[in-house]
Amino acid sequence: MKILAFGASTSKSSINQQFAHFAAHQFEGEINMIDLNDFEMPLFSVDKEKENGYPDEAYELHEIIENSDFLVISMTEHNGSYSAAFKNTLDWCSRLNNSVFHDKPMLLISTSPGKLGAKFVLEAALSRFPRHTANIIGHFSLPSFEANFKDGILNEELRKEFADLIENVKETLAKIK
Repeated sequence: MKILAFGASTSKSSINQQFAHFAAHQFEGEINMIDLNDFEMPLFSVDKEKENGYPDEAYELHEIIENSDFLVISMTEHNGSYSAAFKNTLDWCSRLNNSVFHDKPMLLISTSPGKLGAKFVLEAALSRFPRHTANIIGHFSLPSFEANFKDGILNEELRKEFADLIENVKETLAKIK
């Protein structure tokens, strides 16, 4: 199984990149961890789209997603919504082809330093991503990253909830194959 994983952030010390890495390694397969910094695109506008067409990075990301079997995305929350970099990436990719996620099974997760664990952006993604052909088969929010994570989930209740989710996702993936 080809697993694509990333944190929806451009921070070099992204806790969501760390969480996506951890989550992806709960599954067997070839893991491709990407960094949104490698897909930097100009700020989307219809004028830029008309003048220059679509950025090569949008084509490249579409191809990477299409050639993956399973997606693990950890959402970063900036002021209650997507990070600007992720939103811009989604804008360009959805203009190129609305089927951004190519019906690939997806584990959608989030974390933040705060007690809500980026739940607002997770809720937004749960609502929006299916419109771009996301097949979300599981989701999870980890609150208070620094207190609850170090090489794994420290809080026993959260660790069990996550482990149960991973088992359910594995069972769903087995049925999809």
